[in-house]
Amino acid sequence: MIRAYKFLMRPTTGQQIALGEMLRDHCSLYNAALQERRDAYRHVSRTTVRYGMQSGQLKDIRAFDPERQGRWSFSSQQATLRRLDKAFAAFFRRIKSGQTPGYPRFRSVSWFDTVEFPKDGDGCRWDSTPHDPVTRVRLQGVGHVKVNQHRAVVGQVKTVSVKREGKRWYVILTAERPRPEPLPATGSVVGIDLGIANFLADSNGEFVPNPRHGRKAAAKLEAAQQALARCKRGSTRRRKAVETVARLHRKVRCQRLDHAHKTALGLVREHDLIAHEDLKIRNMSKAPEPKPDPDKPGSFLPNGAAAKAGLNRSIADAGWGVFLTILHAKAESAGREVIAVDPRNTSRTCPECGHVSKENRPTQETFLCQSCGHTAHADTVGALNVLRAGLARRNAHTA
Repeated sequence: MIRAYKFLMRPTTGQQIALGEMLRDHCSLYNAALQERRDAYRHVSRTTVRYGMQSGQLKDIRAFDPERQGRWSFSSQQATLRRLDKAFAAFFRRIKSGQTPGYPRFRSVSWFDTVEFPKDGDGCRWDSTPHDPVTRVRLQGVGHVKVNQHRAVVGQVKTVSVKREGKRWYVILTAERPRPEPLPATGSVVGIDLGIANFLADSNGEFVPNPRHGRKAAAKLEAAQQALARCKRGSTRRRKAVETVARLHRKVRCQRLDHAHKTALGLVREHDLIAHEDLKIRNMSKAPEPKPDPDKPGSFLPNGAAAKAGLNRSIADAGWGVFLTILHAKAESAGREVIAVDPRNTSRTCPECGHVSKENRPTQETFLCQSCGHTAHADTVGALNVLRAGLARRNAHTA
């Protein structure tokens, strides 16, 4: 199994400059490769340039510009070209599926923040020796950079990536490790219903409150973004304002991740099976379609876009997608089973008699069956129905 580790780097002033130059030169290579593909398609009889052709030119590029391109790892430059190739593959895949394609764009240095080394030992070396109290990572063209390793890396390191977030630098490792021993069985199963009022409701009638980290930081973020908008482009004051905004966003992201990790860990430790709704979060957070006014050409009728925008912000702030990803990863490591079920009518179906009706849910929190009169919290009812669907799916699969 593959696991990722992210550690804070402690580069010196000279190493920070070298890391910035490494990002700049890889960004330049990415943009030049994109420009070559555009020009070849537009001006040379719609010729398609692929990764193999551009990778074959790297040797000549490094010899022509040894100061900027020749000093960095050959493999990391190949990884940058593969990154562009994946962007074009995704572009053509979206065209075939009828989605909005989104042609690959040129990147500025501020938007190009990651350099990948596909193999440990090729242009980079993760150095974590037991006898040395200081952990370092060696990067070609940069040197040995100190790393704040807050936990042990289990398994063999496969890839190494360097990422810039604001003023901080991180090293991200992927390591292949044997599958750990599963946790002891508890005999407990649970269904969960994700929401906005409560982050999570389970089939046992318990609730996890929604922390709303983004909403709590909204006032500070608004003030910081307004201060940024008043700064002159290219000025030192604007650079500091950008760092302030980035720091606030980073804090919210870390708080959201911390909450997701702790909530998922509690579920994995207590239950053998966890059933959840198979939510299509991207579809749920789409903006409503405009409604043209038939009586006034060029005008539009109200379509609830303002209210939907507020709901979309709440969905993004809850971080359901991040939580479910973490839950699946922790369950896999612990030997637990996670099942995603169809979310349709889970909050409208009576768990006692099975009656399905929109009127069974008169308010957001209340469930009142119109057939048998059963009443309960609507989110708890949804979690119960999710658990039943999950158990039915597991039994059908085992049979």
